[in-house]
Amino acid sequence: MLQNDIHRSLGNQDILLMTHLVLGYPSFEVNRQVVRQMAAAGVELIELQIPFSEPVADGPVIARACQGSIAQGPTVEECLAFAAEMAATHAIPFLFMTYYNILFKYGVERFFQEAQRIGIKGFIVPDLPIEEGAEFFRATRRVGIDPIQIFAPTSTEARMHELEGFADGFIYCVARRGVTGAATSFGPEFDAYLARCRAATDLPLAVGFGIRGREDVDRLRGAADVAVIGSETIRIVEERGPEAVGPFLAGLR
Repeated sequence: MLQNDIHRSLGNQDILLMTHLVLGYPSFEVNRQVVRQMAAAGVELIELQIPFSEPVADGPVIARACQGSIAQGPTVEECLAFAAEMAATHAIPFLFMTYYNILFKYGVERFFQEAQRIGIKGFIVPDLPIEEGAEFFRATRRVGIDPIQIFAPTSTEARMHELEGFADGFIYCVARRGVTGAATSFGPEFDAYLARCRAATDLPLAVGFGIRGREDVDRLRGAADVAVIGSETIRIVEERGPEAVGPFLAGLR
């Protein structure tokens, strides 16, 4: 379980890093180089996004990456094959992030079987509420893949407890309202929000949306277990090339 992986890693670091990439953007070969850089930099978790045409939780950077990938026509089978290669090559837990339509069209049970076979550790499906996806989340547990649930600043304590009942591995705490990519302002309101998250679950807390540099990661030390770096690594690949990702990540802790 991801929870156990996180607790083991927290014996060596006071905060962990989870990174993100959009599969097929700008190419699978660049993805391969980026994952290699991430692993060498010591990240503890890697989130692989299967591109979707309407990524409602994602900001302009990741949405553009999804469109750039889709324009090249990668299939779900190719994304699965790439994930299988990465999981066999790097001793890091890999998760899938995507939107439910991708899974529905491919076939949920078929996708589960493939994900389990290749060693995927968790699923993040941001557009599937527990009211509609209860059986989906139970099924992930049956195949040994952790269903990651999402807390937001707008979540009430009651809602957090409902979500926690369908969660395993860790809780993804959205740092602010809105979509990915924009800068996040940390202050007393954010501290109170994370305190509510901590009170609602015994699972580790991962914080994402707008985590851009060392100062942001330092701000999360002692309050969260995992800092999620998403849009920023995509920006770096676009502006400076995949070889710049490793030095950037190595400088975050």
